[in-house]
Amino acid sequence: MLELLGAYEIGGMTVRYMRDPARGCVGMEWIPTGLATVPSQAETRPLESLVQVKLLGEPYPGAFAQGHTMRNAPSLDAFAYVGQQVERADDLTTVRTTLRSAVGHVIEHCLAWHAGDSVAQVYTTFRNESADPVTLEMLSSFSMGGITPFHGYDAPGRLRVHRFRSVWSAEGRLDTQTIEQLHLEKSWSGAGAFSERFGQLGTMPVRHWFPFVAVEDVAAGVVWGAQLAWAGSWQMEIYRKHDDVAISGGLADREFGHWMKKLLPGEQLETPPATVACVYGDLDELCDRLTAVQQRALQAHPAVEQDLPIIFNEWCTTWGDPQHDKVVAIADRLQGSGTRYLVIDAGWYKAEGNDWSSGHGDWVPSAKLFPGGLAQTAAAIRERGLIPGLWFEMETVGSQSTAFSLVDHLLKRDGLPVTVRERRFWDLTDPWAVRYLTQRVIDLLEQGGFGYLKVDYNETLGLGCDHPDSLGEGLRQQVLASYRFFDLIRARLPGLVVENCASGGHRLEPSMLARTAMSSFSDAHEAVEIPIIAANLHQLMLPRQSQIWAVLREADSRQRLAYSLAATFLGRMCLSGDVATLSAEQWAVTRHAMALYALAAPIIKQGRSRRFGERNQSWRHPTGWQAVRREAADGSALLVVIHFFAQAPSHIAVPLLPGTWRLADQFPSPCGSLVEGALRIEGAGDFSAAVIRLERIG
Repeated sequence: MLELLGAYEIGGMTVRYMRDPARGCVGMEWIPTGLATVPSQAETRPLESLVQVKLLGEPYPGAFAQGHTMRNAPSLDAFAYVGQQVERADDLTTVRTTLRSAVGHVIEHCLAWHAGDSVAQVYTTFRNESADPVTLEMLSSFSMGGITPFHGYDAPGRLRVHRFRSVWSAEGRLDTQTIEQLHLEKSWSGAGAFSERFGQLGTMPVRHWFPFVAVEDVAAGVVWGAQLAWAGSWQMEIYRKHDDVAISGGLADREFGHWMKKLLPGEQLETPPATVACVYGDLDELCDRLTAVQQRALQAHPAVEQDLPIIFNEWCTTWGDPQHDKVVAIADRLQGSGTRYLVIDAGWYKAEGNDWSSGHGDWVPSAKLFPGGLAQTAAAIRERGLIPGLWFEMETVGSQSTAFSLVDHLLKRDGLPVTVRERRFWDLTDPWAVRYLTQRVIDLLEQGGFGYLKVDYNETLGLGCDHPDSLGEGLRQQVLASYRFFDLIRARLPGLVVENCASGGHRLEPSMLARTAMSSFSDAHEAVEIPIIAANLHQLMLPRQSQIWAVLREADSRQRLAYSLAATFLGRMCLSGDVATLSAEQWAVTRHAMALYALAAPIIKQGRSRRFGERNQSWRHPTGWQAVRREAADGSALLVVIHFFAQAPSHIAVPLLPGTWRLADQFPSPCGSLVEGALRIEGAGDFSAAVIRLERIG
């Protein structure tokens, strides 16, 4: 019989802590509040530990697991349950569950949530209270077993795993497979341990997968899921040895991420936090909860961000060759348009004969491009009612910079500078490098009067860098140091708006989202797949943080302009391209979209999204249609963003929510009608789009 240690209700879900007295194992069960599990199974099934740890020198797990997983290593057997403590401070509740070994190794599992939340944060702390050093090979942030408690045995055909793939300019592809397709059926004897371990190595955490996993019991209508907040190497696992499935995640371990960490007596390690939830509903319901909690971090960002102002970035205008006169001409056209930020992108620093991609690192403004200095250009932007912004790729240095040769202050692997084509990486744990960047980045922004900073990051560190403990620990220390520098920027310049970019969307994970006001959603700036990618990301981040570009060209037809501009309503509107030379008609279409965006901003800022239409297998050559319906937080309005691709249907219908609605605004022209509780669109052409705002009546 399992012993109940405690139960906590969090926003519609119940978290139960249980202990197996025979094994000493402590586990957790997450279920939607009010749903009954299978009693016999709940009483007798083997528990999966709520933490996972592997210590150097101790045996590896058996069951043919080595090389596939480090879960359930014998290291766990040494830890006994000590107790559980509940702490309350303001609106934050923290449950701390303590395990301790006989030699003095302590594991503290933390479950924390704010009042009103429907998710919880989970993280783990390991303390060495022994007399000797100890080395970790693996330590999980979270571990959740008992999936599914709504079935009496191994639940054949009921369990689906949801993940999101991501590559450059094709972010957020939903990947759904059954447990059987992943080859995670329990073996006939239960002797084998099976694991689907996936993740990412390096400092582009969204380069292959998003740090996200969900398991759905389709018969019970319940979904369990987690999202990890970490900008370095990470892993997730779907694991099975018995009837139930377990999921876990955290730092990439020794096998997967070349990570080990030595802790001296008195030292401790805290893992990155994971946001965890369990819902009665579908994947959309789970994602709504995981993303909604990200709103809290944004309250600390500058007030100017609260109405979601429009951005103009000149990258697709000058292509790495910004000049004072060109920037001022753009500012002239944007004056009075409702645009708030004008960002000078890469190239402003390049010396004669250098290019933008390898000339960065010294951060000396080009006297040729900006003869009066950057401060003069920034002043001209402010005179036209705009906030000036500036691009930096501050964590790397290019081969054409003098900083490239400062090898004493750059990251190394095997004693040599880590070089990825034309880039090397500052060692941000080095105080000299931090002082250098403080002077060259923060001081320049402050002295120039810039109110916006775009932080780019165009390479990944890969498997790690030199450190006495391991390459993976070197990488972990670099990520923590990067966090500290971002925090230093915000502390020194509290009014500064910071954008997160990493060759587009390679850093779209919660820890970077929390430190920045918005993020570049992708580098697919002029591609037909923009609305597909933008819609995908509604399940992974808040639309208010997803910066989506509309690149406007002199050659664009009215239909093409509308296709590009409509996509920006799926997140933050950012314009680029030939804005200074658009015709009066083209500029009128653009101004119409900008005016509607201001009205739609409250719905984009806080709302709930649902997607309609078929998901395209090919994003490069999409067919059919897609619609995203977003409901305002108070239910008073709807925003519907529709895109038609090749082979567009003659008509489509987007279901509306119950109630009576009226068509309030339409872009680019009236095209929708209300028919039997749906929004109907007829006669749309290939690669066209529409944005419609509806208001509830009564």
